[in-house]
Amino acid sequence: MSVIGEAALSGFLDLLLGKSLDSALKFVANHNQLHQQLKQWQSILPDIQAVLDDAEEKQIKNMGVKKWLEDLQDLAYDVDDILDEFAYEELRLKLNKSQALASTSKVRKLIPTCCTSSNFSPTSFLFKNSMIPKVKEITARLNSLTTRRSSLGLSEILSQAPTSKGKQPRLQPTSVLDGVVEYVGRHKEKTEMIEFLEGDNSNGVSVLSIVGMGGMGKTTLAQLVYNDATINQSFHHKAWVCVSDHFDAVNITRTILKSIDPDSRDENDLNLLQVKLKEKLSGKRFLLVLDDIWNENYDDWTILRSPFGTGTHIIVTTRLRIVSSIVDPLKAFHLDKLSDDDCLSIFTQHALKARNFDGHLQFKEIGEKIVRRCNGLPLAAKAIGSLLRTVKDYAGWERIYESEIWNLPEEQCGIIPALRLSYHHLPSDLKRCFAYCSILPKDYEFEEEEIILLWRAEGLLQQKAMPQIKDLGNQYFQDLVSRSFFETSSKDKSRFVMHDLINDLAQVVAGEICSKLEGDKKWKFSHCTRHSSYIVGTYDTVKKFEAFDQVNSLRTFLPLTFSSDYWRHYLTNVVLVDLLPRLGYLRVLSLSGYAITELPDVFENLKHLRYLNFSGTEIECLPDSLCTLYHLETLLLRWCYKLQRLPSKMGNLVNLHYLDIRGANSIERIPFRIDKLKNLQRLSDFIIAEGDGCHIRYLKYLSNLEGDFRLSGLENVNGEDAGESKLYEKQGIDRLVLHWRKKFENASRNKEVEERVLDSLCPPKKLEQLVIENYG
Repeated sequence: MSVIGEAALSGFLDLLLGKSLDSALKFVANHNQLHQQLKQWQSILPDIQAVLDDAEEKQIKNMGVKKWLEDLQDLAYDVDDILDEFAYEELRLKLNKSQALASTSKVRKLIPTCCTSSNFSPTSFLFKNSMIPKVKEITARLNSLTTRRSSLGLSEILSQAPTSKGKQPRLQPTSVLDGVVEYVGRHKEKTEMIEFLEGDNSNGVSVLSIVGMGGMGKTTLAQLVYNDATINQSFHHKAWVCVSDHFDAVNITRTILKSIDPDSRDENDLNLLQVKLKEKLSGKRFLLVLDDIWNENYDDWTILRSPFGTGTHIIVTTRLRIVSSIVDPLKAFHLDKLSDDDCLSIFTQHALKARNFDGHLQFKEIGEKIVRRCNGLPLAAKAIGSLLRTVKDYAGWERIYESEIWNLPEEQCGIIPALRLSYHHLPSDLKRCFAYCSILPKDYEFEEEEIILLWRAEGLLQQKAMPQIKDLGNQYFQDLVSRSFFETSSKDKSRFVMHDLINDLAQVVAGEICSKLEGDKKWKFSHCTRHSSYIVGTYDTVKKFEAFDQVNSLRTFLPLTFSSDYWRHYLTNVVLVDLLPRLGYLRVLSLSGYAITELPDVFENLKHLRYLNFSGTEIECLPDSLCTLYHLETLLLRWCYKLQRLPSKMGNLVNLHYLDIRGANSIERIPFRIDKLKNLQRLSDFIIAEGDGCHIRYLKYLSNLEGDFRLSGLENVNGEDAGESKLYEKQGIDRLVLHWRKKFENASRNKEVEERVLDSLCPPKKLEQLVIENYG
């Protein structure tokens, strides 16, 4: 059962109530009907947003509240789509107006100014009138939600304490007495930790950290060390504090003091507490465990550890690598997955009260399958083992194996609450980013940039301040890595993967909004589905796409291939001719890897598009209608080896940030004014054809260029034009390739011109790599 995340939905509504709605109100200011309707939206949405905390708590037990939240989420997407239509039309009129002003038509000069302004444009008038029914329908749905809100008794919850939105208290505080089964799988780490703790720490406080995703056994390992007989003999005092998300130095210090001196008075003065603690520990060996730390503030940590000195050893457990680095451990123990044998031992101890299947051979085969599904996660083995403890027949075990653990009621299966805890600690922006990743297939390995571009296209990287979007995307991505939602691939260190149980969690929190076709499952996407993916097959026929029959407002159409898949892939023409034209709300469209040679000229119907990926296709040209995608941000044409030219009107794509034509070696020139694309951050190759040498000057207007950048066709450039490119100003470029063709059309090469060009192309100071090809 999916659970609508209040913080994620609230963040979405924040975006709608912000810049998007304000811009739309200004755009329709001269249209009374639309303006009145949008003002109603502006009035109703904050009242709905105010009760989201209450709704999130009540949805678990009240299906009416859950349905209300689902309808609200569906409505929020529809509101966003309508506001995006207003934004598109406003941008279209602005571009048309600037192009008209640039025209020297004498006929136009005879037309009164009032008739040429965007406010009186016939097409604008018709557009606004066409939007009235859509807007009125949204207003009616908003009013209905308001009425239902009242009947459901939803009200605003006033927070009693300053906590970050989306955080929940830990479900079950840990205790040093947790666990009664034999511990397996971490004996090496336990032995090494004990050796460290028994060693000399005359230089001051010694810290060890245990880092890993939720359910990996961090707390259990700390408990095992804490309770070891040799440790009891080595320390005068011990204390265990479950810190969790609320890092309160006063409370933590008080708890430590009480562990050492149960008779100590309750104090709220941190200084007094720390003075007393320091006195009690003077000349004593002391072991402290701080379990489940989330706080990333270095100053808080410094204050907390100030009373401790020589003789104190601290064990910190955390899911966050950044926390581990802040506490500056003598050694960090990063917990990996358990072996199948160790997982099996945990599983059988909980399911059968035995160390293996020797006395229960009827369950051996199915039990080993279940253990493999636990994928090395101790908590999963414990949870499923506990669930099967009362199941005495084979068919019951088989049913559990065939079910998905995320569908199990949470009261019966501890795995979902344990993983959901990690999700609840995410800020609202990260919740949306993580939930979107539920469209990734299990075991799919992805690159950081690949995910950031998708997040950007879906509007998940919005911000009030304005650092580069890529920087924000990188920050979000690395945060999810730090919190163990993403982990580095064991096969390719440049790629990442989601643990299966983390993938399951993403599906649970995303619900029907995100859907994917996997394997041979027969599947029909819900009408609520907004984001979809599927694994590309060798022949993707009509039958596969029947899943999209009920989808009307899809935003993501994402075929994916595994990195080990080198086959050619073929796509039914029905997708290009029938399906795409009716997916008018798409933000992300990929046809990457398909052996298609021609694209349909349907892009005027896909005006919401932000991301297009035709990489690895056999297309020879791009349709002109693609140049009407004024919102387009990412265009990927990597390894389109048959693509001979780019459209001449691509200068209209004023929001384009990323143009990748690596490997598209048949393209001979950039046939448009590149300076019009002032938002361009990544341009893989700027190709200068014969007679276009002066075009290199336009690069000086692209101040945001970063990453890898290649200049091709430098044999067609002179020194003066090369100097005007002002490459040295583009500090974001870290790798620069300067390319001359091997064979010139003219028989001779002018050495002086080439030297002048090279001297004039001064690279930026922060450049990491410079490659010069075929010079001289």
